[in-house]
Amino acid sequence: MAGKKSKTKHTKDKKKEKARRAKPEPKPRAARAHAAKAGPGAKAAARPATGKPAGPATATKGAGGKAGGAAGAGAPAGRPGARPGARPGGSKKGSRRSSLSQRRGPDGELLAPGDLLLPGGASRPEEVQYLFRGSVAAERPVTEEAVHEILIKRGANPETASERPDLQKTVENMRLRFEGGSIEPLLPLRAAIRRNFQGVVERAKHRRREIGAFLRGLDLGHTETSHMDSHGEASLQSLMEWAARLENLTEADEPDHADYNQFHRGLDQLENTTEALIIDVEQTLRRLRDRTRNG
Repeated sequence: MAGKKSKTKHTKDKKKEKARRAKPEPKPRAARAHAAKAGPGAKAAARPATGKPAGPATATKGAGGKAGGAAGAGAPAGRPGARPGARPGGSKKGSRRSSLSQRRGPDGELLAPGDLLLPGGASRPEEVQYLFRGSVAAERPVTEEAVHEILIKRGANPETASERPDLQKTVENMRLRFEGGSIEPLLPLRAAIRRNFQGVVERAKHRRREIGAFLRGLDLGHTETSHMDSHGEASLQSLMEWAARLENLTEADEPDHADYNQFHRGLDQLENTTEALIIDVEQTLRRLRDRTRNG
């Protein structure tokens, strides 16, 4: 009988031990107090998430501007200054303004179109010739507009009106030269050159204005450099760089000792180099026009 009671007691002790192990250990008092303060939301957060992972959190109002800027950076590049999220090319044509209308001179005065490249307009015959060379070679060739600009710059009076037939004849000759045969150099014939610093400055100023006249002619014809091939675009870039160097030379101080014969030999080479670059641009634009016509 005693053996049976001992066996029964042993079985009950084993059941109690299993039940005790199955129960979670009670939390300390401090942990129970913290859980009570946290409320039911803490229990939900403590549960492991199931299902699909959540997407990125929505930006708050304070970070809205930064988020918009980051989104705009990943968007396709459009017109500079366009609103973030705006549709590319959605602006009206009437709202486009030329940057030339906003350019100002050293004293703050508004510069008329062309004054940046050729201040005061084409005056010498060589400048007129280079202006017409650019205008007839331009992507959208213009003749009458180039003649009109010269007359307007010279002032509306009976004497300038009488010059129109000669100007029209010159621009027509430049058009025929561009459209037919090989394009040959047309370097100006220089008068007697003074072998001093003023002679160097005057010659540099003349060449700078001749290059500016050619570039102004291209500008009148709305020439887009992005439509040119890489060779022509590089030649045009080099031409503008030479024009900037000549501009610096016209503003330089006279040196104490200089060999002006050497200066003029350098200018001879510079004129030949820039003339070759102008011909490169003319030939490039002729190829572009031929492709447009054949396409």
